[in-house]
Amino acid sequence: RSMTSGAFTLWAILHIPGVFVVGKLTDRFGSKPLLTLCGLFLGAGHLLMSQTHTMWHLYLSYGIVISIGQALYWIPLIAMIPQWFVKKRGLIMGIVSSGIGVGQTIFPPLANWLVDTYGWRVSCAVVGSLSMLVIMGCAQLMKPHPSRRTMSNPDKKNVRANIPLDGFGEFSLGEALRTKQFWMVCVVFFSILFALGIVLVHIVIHAIGLGMSPAGAANVLAILGVTGIISRVSLGRLADHIGNRSVFVIASILMFIAFGWIAWAHEPWTIYVFAVIFGVAYSSFEALHSPIVAELFGLRALGTLSGATLAVGLVGSGIGPALAGYVFDVRGSYQIAFLICAVIALAGVLSAALLPTNRSRA
Repeated sequence: RSMTSGAFTLWAILHIPGVFVVGKLTDRFGSKPLLTLCGLFLGAGHLLMSQTHTMWHLYLSYGIVISIGQALYWIPLIAMIPQWFVKKRGLIMGIVSSGIGVGQTIFPPLANWLVDTYGWRVSCAVVGSLSMLVIMGCAQLMKPHPSRRTMSNPDKKNVRANIPLDGFGEFSLGEALRTKQFWMVCVVFFSILFALGIVLVHIVIHAIGLGMSPAGAANVLAILGVTGIISRVSLGRLADHIGNRSVFVIASILMFIAFGWIAWAHEPWTIYVFAVIFGVAYSSFEALHSPIVAELFGLRALGTLSGATLAVGLVGSGIGPALAGYVFDVRGSYQIAFLICAVIALAGVLSAALLPTNRSRA
């Protein structure tokens, strides 16, 4: 198990710098070609995994090829939304990101049925084929925003004037790194993904430890998926009315409440309450990732900055599960790990509250 888990570790190691590189490529080439490559790598990785016979096959197919494919999906997708939508940007991003919740609800039982019926090799081949067909097909329907075509035309003069400014101006990565709001956003994203990593890796085991059946514990993840579908759209719509900063403050407070609750709760049913509260809180990241970056730093380097902030957040998702596992090994309980999440959530509340608001809204 430690050897096969190493494939996931390799995936995580490559994923963090991968999303940053993909962000820069998105600004350079646009979303369509990168999403096409996403479908190609995800499909090829699963097809290769269906032919795994030795450990290095697994590391190559999952740890490298699939890692590249997954790094190619999020940034190119969310970079398109702020370019096409302004007034209802939060709502549209919420609708788009709700697809994650739909996938979390549909595909685990589908994959389980495929494995039980046809075996894991056929299942990987089916998933790989679907990935290629659906993702690469949808990518061909995507059109770049007119401002991108203007930027790519060297004969056009005064390019910056043709690009709609957003928020506080147009920042490059170097300029954004010198601002306080960049690092405040990173703290918020770090806190959310730190907690999400712990939940995805440990919550089912924790629920079983409290006496819940394995099937009931697995339903916790399904609740996260269903809650995410609703909350991503709702939070996006709410952000259009009260602002992205306010929604992140609310989400961080909810995350603090969720981990304060689960740290002292010992009945199996309390896990379901936690899943609902946390599901709403963490959905704020997926619904408002690109809108808050676009609001604070503009569209000039949106892909690069989205990738940079996500890379910092993914560091949290890598540290969190390992820390929680260590705490459990030492103390025989996740309570301290959950309290650490609550403290980090408070740091997220403070950082979100100190973010500046959009100049036009102010």
